[in-house]
Amino acid sequence: MNSKPRLISAGMWIPYMLVASCFAWWGFANCITDPLVKVFKDIYNDLSHTESALIQFAFYAAYFCLAIPGGLINRKFSYKHGILSGLGISMVGCFLFYPASLSNNFYTFLIAFYVLASGLAVLETAASPYILSLGAAETATQRLNLAGAFVPTGSIVGILISKYFVLERLELLGTQSNDLSSRQLQAEQLSIVIMPYVLAGFVLVLVWLLVLSVRIQKPSDLVASKSDKVDFIPAVKRLLGNCNYLFAVVAQFFYVGVQISVWTFTIHYVTEQLGIKDSEALNYQTAALVAFMLARFICTGLMTFIRPSTLLLVMALAGVGCCLVVIFVGGAVGVYALVGISACMSLMFPTIFGLGTKGLGEDIKFGSSGLIMAILGGALIPLFQAGLVDVANVNYSYAVPMVCFLVIACFALFSHRIPASEPTT
Repeated sequence: MNSKPRLISAGMWIPYMLVASCFAWWGFANCITDPLVKVFKDIYNDLSHTESALIQFAFYAAYFCLAIPGGLINRKFSYKHGILSGLGISMVGCFLFYPASLSNNFYTFLIAFYVLASGLAVLETAASPYILSLGAAETATQRLNLAGAFVPTGSIVGILISKYFVLERLELLGTQSNDLSSRQLQAEQLSIVIMPYVLAGFVLVLVWLLVLSVRIQKPSDLVASKSDKVDFIPAVKRLLGNCNYLFAVVAQFFYVGVQISVWTFTIHYVTEQLGIKDSEALNYQTAALVAFMLARFICTGLMTFIRPSTLLLVMALAGVGCCLVVIFVGGAVGVYALVGISACMSLMFPTIFGLGTKGLGEDIKFGSSGLIMAILGGALIPLFQAGLVDVANVNYSYAVPMVCFLVIACFALFSHRIPASEPTT
């Protein structure tokens, strides 16, 4: 009788939980940043929707640029070095928001966003494959989904901080700003915007010290770190010959694009459909993140009985349906459908990552770089949606997420042909 493999290998729960908790930083950074696309347009009112969306471009382009260096750190040294490097770079990015505010220039903030996200890219390139390695191949995708539950936790914290410590304070400032010059008002607004980032930088210092003090390597890391040889070209050739991996990179590009687009323009859609203030609209974005988190736990449990590729297909098609309601129905029903899109997205990133890395072995250390580079979708696809908002309206702009869900559904069908028990490492 075959016993069911452990979800996490014996003795690895402490490093698993420590690394999994780092996932919360991606959610926090994403969701505290998403509302700022509209906030910066209000502060610098000469910006178009497309120009203000450059925040997302700077943020997610960093993933494309830093993913390969992150993979090289993992391969030449260890996952722990990658995690520490990522946390350290993000820490610097958080502190850069202070000099950016002193410059009172929108484009200097883009530098801070880029550096912050560069650290997150290196961190994610190390953390995701490390989580996959901590148990049997059969449970790898389920294990990554469980760790990914920390992402919406961080997202909810980020959106609540954005609501109560940024948007509501900005709205209060707007009612008390009659005696301020335009430049003084901007300085006050920017001081409110940067405070969460600077405080997050100090918290990251503590997290960095904690990770430094804990042993989080697995035995194979110790062997790999003894060799100075990095077989980059052969690994790339093997990856380019793996159709499942390449399709996963494409699917991840469109998934991150749909996630960032949907969450970036949630405030735009809700305020337009319901006629409420930005801070009130964030209540619906909070509800979306709660739906995202609950659906993540539900889907992780369902993976015990249902293949991940099947669940991915069902949720992608459900996402298409929700987008159609958002586009053509609108009103309160459209807002509820918009919240539902987040539930559909809940399992996608870790599931695509897990399905795409099946059978890669040691190449996963480079393969993870490609899947993290695909986060470039978060830089480019929101620009297309922003362009549609500028030339049409926010309703029709959700045709962009709908197309993204269709691409993900195609990947789910393709990946379904590969045996679920194929080894990952």
